[in-house]
Amino acid sequence: MEQLGKLFGSEAKVKIMRLFLFNPETVFDTGEISERAKVEPSKVRREMSNLEKMGLVKRRASAKKRGGHGFVLETQFSYLTQLQNFLINIEPLLPKEIIRKVSKIGNIKLIVIAGVFLQEAESRIDILIVGDGIKKSNLENLIKTLEAEIGKELRYAHFTTEDFKYRISMFDKLIRDILDYPHRKILNKTGIV
Repeated sequence: MEQLGKLFGSEAKVKIMRLFLFNPETVFDTGEISERAKVEPSKVRREMSNLEKMGLVKRRASAKKRGGHGFVLETQFSYLTQLQNFLINIEPLLPKEIIRKVSKIGNIKLIVIAGVFLQEAESRIDILIVGDGIKKSNLENLIKTLEAEIGKELRYAHFTTEDFKYRISMFDKLIRDILDYPHRKILNKTGIV
């Protein structure tokens, strides 16, 4: 993400552009953009002004707030396809970045990425985390942080090591769907998969 930030002028701009590219028909007000992209409101206002002048986004009345407005992706933007191909189809986060972030929330045994991380839209989940001592609030904060960097809501699953081993032994449908389709194990200390 740091390299993309340098290329596009700031990490905030990359996060905001990804948010709109992954959610092309959604109208976001500046508060929602700030919350979803985890960017300070003042930076959001500055970047939205720049993106609007550039023609990537346009103002639209917000259905959520009476009399309010938000921004939506301009589907007629000249370089939209090229920008989508570049920002959506490149690896959103390097595996070592994901491992570093996820390892902070507990004793992590397995991280499997799929879906958005591998440009596989049909995948049931984007990330599977197996570990112990993980607090729900820490997991939710981690997922929100990853979503902010990627620009898209993540589908995820978390299991304790014991629960994961049980599900593997029972041929659990979700686990089978994850492991039988395109995925990548970026950390594996389980010894079972």
